[in-house]
Amino acid sequence: MSTHTYLQGLVVEEEIHLSLSELCQACRAREEQINAWVMEGVLEPVGDNPQDWRFAGHSLRRARLALRLAHDLEVNTAGVALALDLMDEIAALKAQLRRLPARV
Repeated sequence: MSTHTYLQGLVVEEEIHLSLSELCQACRAREEQINAWVMEGVLEPVGDNPQDWRFAGHSLRRARLALRLAHDLEVNTAGVALALDLMDEIAALKAQLRRLPARV
């Protein structure tokens, strides 16, 4: 006899929305840096101007990663955008590989 345990969870990143100042506080970045990343396409807020911007929860993780690239590796804004795009592509390719049937 087997028993099954089912867990239900909530992905917080999908449920929260941060203002520009909240995102800055959460990832310890300056507004100018966040603005530069938005202009470069690193972050994609909803809203027409910085006062109205709302960032989805996953933007926090992305902003923290961008900050590490910029600070620790001294990568410029365009380089951060390129690096994150490549990392996204790698993650998508890995996901595709996981979905393929195993070949023996």
